[in-house]
Amino acid sequence: MRLLVLDGSLARCSAAVMEDGALVAHAFHAGARGQPTALPPLAEQVLGGARPDAVAVVVGPGGFTGLRTAIALAEGIALATAARLVGVTTGEALAAALPEGLRATRAVWAAIDTKRGRFLLERLEADAWHAAAAPEPMAEREIPTPRAPVALVGDAAPLAAARLLARGFDAMLTGSRLPDAAAAGLVAMRRLAGDIPWRDATPLYVEPPAVRLPAAR
Repeated sequence: MRLLVLDGSLARCSAAVMEDGALVAHAFHAGARGQPTALPPLAEQVLGGARPDAVAVVVGPGGFTGLRTAIALAEGIALATAARLVGVTTGEALAAALPEGLRATRAVWAAIDTKRGRFLLERLEADAWHAAAAPEPMAEREIPTPRAPVALVGDAAPLAAARLLARGFDAMLTGSRLPDAAAAGLVAMRRLAGDIPWRDATPLYVEPPAVRLPAAR
């Protein structure tokens, strides 16, 4: 099975192709802006003219423009090629980038910066490939008490880890700060195989976008 994976959720966009579980192509573009122009060429580059059997896309939480760009592109490619379409959350992709040994012994908390003085917390249990509950919006001071050792991922992970460490909890700050299509593909393969609960490509915003359309006159 040839799987195309797209991500534009945070300050980097990326595309990857996996065949029978192995990564065969990968490309990314760094920067908080530019996903609408950068992501389509990345998808074309990694596909190399081949048709995917399935398309996976990171559905959020994340930036409105990047999410909409990646999801719309994934939907278009899936429609044009009759490929299956599956969603992966930002937290799931961030967690999948960690070593399996680390994920086996620690829960993974993904802290995503909302750019409004708050963050979104998405939690995965130890050894889990999927998030059992929706991300929760909160202020830094509201971060809950972990029941077990945790590993922090995401662009707001340094703040969340510092708060937990200051309260004396076993919290590990990891280097997984931005999601990547290659790691998201590991989750998507399990979802396509039926090993974890299904998620479609509906965007996961959690909070309303900061930019809104002007009111009608």
